[in-house]
Amino acid sequence: MIIYPAIDLKDGQCVRLVQGRAEDKTVYSDNPGAMAGVWQQQGASWLHVVDLDGAFAGHPVNTPAIRAIASAIDIPFQVGGGLRRREDVEEVLRAGARRVIIGTKAVSSPDFVKALLEEFGPAKIILGLDARDGMVAVEGWVSTSNLTALEFAHTMKDLGVTTAVYTDISRDGLLQGPNIKAIEDMARQSGLQIIASGGVSSRENIQALKKLEACGVAGAIMGKALYDGKITLPEALETAGGV
Repeated sequence: MIIYPAIDLKDGQCVRLVQGRAEDKTVYSDNPGAMAGVWQQQGASWLHVVDLDGAFAGHPVNTPAIRAIASAIDIPFQVGGGLRRREDVEEVLRAGARRVIIGTKAVSSPDFVKALLEEFGPAKIILGLDARDGMVAVEGWVSTSNLTALEFAHTMKDLGVTTAVYTDISRDGLLQGPNIKAIEDMARQSGLQIIASGGVSSRENIQALKKLEACGVAGAIMGKALYDGKITLPEALETAGGV
């Protein structure tokens, strides 16, 4: 199982938000490239990067920081946040991302995802599936749609999506542990490869997710727990079974 250290970008800095609220911001570094280098040095095989300004603005904002990350590391990384036009997707891929995460726009326009899959392929286009109480959340988690997360996952799989970052917003940034039952249900019932996000903060959490590998849980994103020293990346990687 892959552990993805998270780098959340706001105003060119590495930050963490609590449950996506811009006012609940902690700045961890003003040098995203250096931060990415630290995670690579500690053994990460992938990184998860979110353009928080982009998520709120609806278009990429922190592309210079994404380029800086690409220049600083040799390992692949994925990027999400505000990717709602084809040219935005191309911009972020050209900036160095291995793949991009489409969330809000996938809800409003499944055809957009279909076109991206046809052009770039499912290895470069993955789904951002953000849920609050089982319903899909959009617009940087500010709004909740009337789609259930599972319905949405099935729709995307039918289009050709193979992988989804599944975030339980209610757990994000609170160090309360992931919603294991919801993650298991999504992996078993959607048929997608699931990267779990939201609340992953201990060896026990990772062990619980690792038990779900057989039903499609392929990775876990970790942010606040790593930055606050609740668990080290080497400890997380060891628990996940290595890189």
